Amino acid sequence: MQVRAAVLTEMGRARPYAKSRPLEILTLDLTPPGPGEVLLRIRAAGLCHSDLSVVDGNRPRPLPMALGHEAAGVVEQLGPGVTDLEVGDHVVTAFVAACGHCQPCARQRPALCEPAMRANGAGSLLGGGRRLSGQGPVHHHLGVSAFAERAVVARQSCVRVPRELPFPVAAVFGCAVMTGAGAVVNTAAMPAGSSALVAGLGGVGLSALLAARRIGASPLVAVDLQQDKLELALALGASHAFRADDPEVGSKIIEVTGGGVDYAFEMAGSVAALELCWRASARGGTTVSAGLSHPEREFSLRHLTLVAEERSLKGSYLGSAVPQRDIPLFIDWYQRGELPVDRLLSGTLALEDINEGLDLLADGHAVRQIIIPG
Repeated sequence: MQVRAAVLTEMGRARPYAKSRPLEILTLDLTPPGPGEVLLRIRAAGLCHSDLSVVDGNRPRPLPMALGHEAAGVVEQLGPGVTDLEVGDHVVTAFVAACGHCQPCARQRPALCEPAMRANGAGSLLGGGRRLSGQGPVHHHLGVSAFAERAVVARQSCVRVPRELPFPVAAVFGCAVMTGAGAVVNTAAMPAGSSALVAGLGGVGLSALLAARRIGASPLVAVDLQQDKLELALALGASHAFRADDPEVGSKIIEVTGGGVDYAFEMAGSVAALELCWRASARGGTTVSAGLSHPEREFSLRHLTLVAEERSLKGSYLGSAVPQRDIPLFIDWYQRGELPVDRLLSGTLALEDINEGLDLLADGHAVRQIIIPG
């Protein structure tokens, strides 16, 4: 089978991407699913900062690679041994195809699955194989490669979702919602009535803000560089919103929260944002980071403050989620009107316009753009 896909062949091309065209729309060969794998027709795929980080070279990956990891689609074919899905099922992809057997999986921490980590780093599917090829093998992005008309993925990458859920909305549950809401619900386990700060208002950050509001965070503070995102955060339930480039932003957060927040969520992929979250958290407070900065960036803190003020600092990957449990839960919240993630959608793009979408994302002018492959 042949499919069109957005393929990265060289990292770090100069902006604007609309001119340098780092993602090339190529026709690739896609082999049928092997044992434990599924063929999906991709109906919608979210354009995420994790994709942009690969394009920029901040998250080095083997090349060439077909990008895209946040998607919704329809099952078209089942590989041998897949008996718990049916052709025609609607699914959302999870970008960690947890094996279910390693030590982290056995401890209900599938985001840390060791075989999935190795496969994602190598650009392969969970079993080690690759199903895409052009002039030679083409690597898979996080086991999904969703910027394509079709994709072969491991069964573990698929979570069945209700058929009435619109595909563009369904797609964002695979990364933005699972990562952002999961950081609040799972990593922080934030109780109702806590004060909270969300720094970085992309799809992940606004999903965290929505989850914090749903739990009952008060005050709920939002921080970003873009004024339109701050206004959206206020419309979605933030009690206060501050520009990240305000030199007094830390002092203002401490003032409106009466001494700092109980929970601070860094969602910008920025060490500066992480430093702000740490400074703006209260004694006994918790800072959670789900942003991905360049691998060489470092964060330092005062040891005495950590101990004497009983601060906590936590990392959160995939929202510390169990996708088969948490995606249905968050979808239920959405269908009840308690998690209006449809308001995060910034519009749709054809596959051919994906480089223009990268520019909008890099400039901070979009929350979640949705690629419609065809």
